[in-house]
Amino acid sequence: MTSVLIPDERIVDKIFLIRGQKVMLDRDLADLYGVETKRLKEAVKRNLSRFPEDFMFELTKDEFANWRSQIATSNSDRMGLRYLPMVFTEHGVLMLSSVLNSKRAVNVNIQIG
Repeated sequence: MTSVLIPDERIVDKIFLIRGQKVMLDRDLADLYGVETKRLKEAVKRNLSRFPEDFMFELTKDEFANWRSQIATSNSDRMGLRYLPMVFTEHGVLMLSSVLNSKRAVNVNIQIG
């Protein structure tokens, strides 16, 4: 029997529609996978060839401003975003779990899928 790692509502609340695609932000995925956002981005940069634009892209300044204006976040939540976030499509989330190479990432990925 598989135990639920993360409540489904927590995952659903982290999915956004950007450029007509359902995506998740790098920091939200890092949180779900139990790694620092910095480490997640490093893993992606080491494996950029595995992340074409239909898997992952960086938000533009306008997209970032629009995203921030549409969500209800506290000031402390916004303070952690010093750089434009990377966002991952469903395919990108699948690939991300393979490059992170951790049991938690694989289990979370199974739950997200």
